[in-house]
This record gives sequence, C-alpha cells and structure tokens, in this order.
Amino acid sequence: MLVATPIGNLGDLSPRAVEALATAELICCEDTRRTGRLLLAAGIDGPALRRVDAHTETEAAADVVARVLTGATVAVVTDAGTPGVSDPGARLVRAVLDAGGEVTTVPGPVAAVAAVVASGLDTSRFTVDGFLPRKGPERAARLAELAVERRTVALYEAPDRVAATLADLAAACGDEREAVVARELTKLHEEHRRGSLAALAAGAAADPPRGEVVIVVGGAPAAGAGGDDDVRIALRAARDRGLGPGRAAAEVAAALGRSRRDVYALALADGDEPGADEADGGDPDGDDPDGTADASERTATDADATSDPHAGGTR
Repeated sequence: MLVATPIGNLGDLSPRAVEALATAELICCEDTRRTGRLLLAAGIDGPALRRVDAHTETEAAADVVARVLTGATVAVVTDAGTPGVSDPGARLVRAVLDAGGEVTTVPGPVAAVAAVVASGLDTSRFTVDGFLPRKGPERAARLAELAVERRTVALYEAPDRVAATLADLAAACGDEREAVVARELTKLHEEHRRGSLAALAAGAAADPPRGEVVIVVGGAPAAGAGGDDDVRIALRAARDRGLGPGRAAAEVAAALGRSRRDVYALALADGDEPGADEADGGDPDGDDPDGTADASERTATDADATSDPHAGGTR
C-alpha cells in the first residue's frame, strides 16, 4: 500500500493514511527516524519500520513480495509526498505486481501537482519531469526536449542548483518563457516566484531560494506558431547537443512546423558554418528541400534523451 504523507504541513496527513499506517505490519520508509517522528505526531505506535531508499529498494523487494504474498499489509512511504514520484516506490510496485500481489494507494500530497495548480500556467496538459540530469550530454538533451515541449513541465531541483538550472532553461527555452519557482509548499514560508525564466534566474542568483523547490515551466508555442526567435532558441539547444547545422535544422523544422530550408538559412545567418552532416542529409538543397519526408526519421535517430531519476528528496 503506497501511502502519501505531508510535504510540509502535518495537517495534510489524511485520516485514511493514519489508519493505513496504524494497521500495517511493516512500513517501508526512506528514513526511519523521520517516519518515526511522523508516526509519533499521528499517535501511531507499533508497526515495524524498514529503511527502503534508492540504494536499498531492489534488495528489499524480495522481502516485501514474500510478506505481501503471505497476506501481510506492507505500507510504503517516503520522506514526504507520494511514493514513486521522483522517490522510491516504483520498483517495489513492479516487483509485487510481477509476483501476482496486490497494490493499492492512499493518495495525498504531490509537490509537483501543488506547484502546477498554483502556477497560473496551463494545467490542461502537464508533465512531471523530475530532476534534470546534472551535467553532460544527457542534461543538454533533456533541455533540448523541454525547449519544444508544449505541455507545462514541473521539475524538482535542489535549492543550491536552482539559479544554474533556471539559467540553462532560459538558454534552451528562451529568456521570455513563463515560469514559476515554488518553494516550501504548504509550509510557513511558502513562496511562488513568477516571471520569465531570465528574470527568475537573475532573482535566484541574487537571492537563492531555500528549502524544497519545484520549477514549473510554461509549454512551448504550438507547432506552426514558432517565429524566428523560437527557431533560434531551438537551434541553439540542438547545436549544444552536438548536432551539425543541417541536422539541427531538420529537427527544429519538424518540431516547429517550419520549412527546413528557412530554418537552415537562419542557422547560417546566425553564424553556423556548413558542416560534415550536410553530406548525410543536412543539405536543404537535397532531394527533400523542405525536410519533411525524412525529418521524423532523422529526429528519431538523433534523439539522445535519457532518464536520470534522482531518488530522495521530499515529493
């Protein structure tokens, strides 16, 4: 049983969650001391606690499965929020289901959802993207994806990396993309900083946020609506991933609904030099001048996105 716990305000622990924790035979948690304090505050005494974090979840799965299959009730919590959302829990769920066991939930707080609904940005379609990779081509690839992502995106970030991440997001998505930095949700010092990515990055550099942080980024313009500035932003992100101007033009044209010839011309006008990639499909003067016939194939070939779940934290 996955049991959501408060992300800051103890009043958000539901009566059903209290009942589930009180009647469980075992509670799997990231930090036994922290969960012990939560149980004490809720007046719960008795259930055994087992540490299950990012480093021990796989090892613990066999014991959890064995207990569930013998009829025991095992509750899973994280330090805060809902298990499995950028926190441990997903591997236990998969192991129990694969063994024929039953999984249920006691829903409750999710920091990303709380930040999105209070952001003022579009909530009709959104995605929780967790933590960005910290560095290297994986980070560049994820930022390039976000540059053309049309849904609102919620990201988790450590407070000491917020300024750098906002600056990277501004470089990839454009200085004027709307965003919100939400911190200390449901706590006494809850704060929502709203503005453009560039303004928020400058603000975070001058006044670093403290506590748990969620960054919410507005979606990219709809395909076909991308102007030259949007094209330049997406081209810069693609070039940062190591693509030559031809392949970068093909990818951006497909994503933004623009002619590949026009996108390629913008790339050259901004100082890109024709590269070796023109020889294998980047040349806009080839058999497919507008780049529509094989753009999706090249985009799929060039895709380099990887997932980088950072377990832990309070979600």
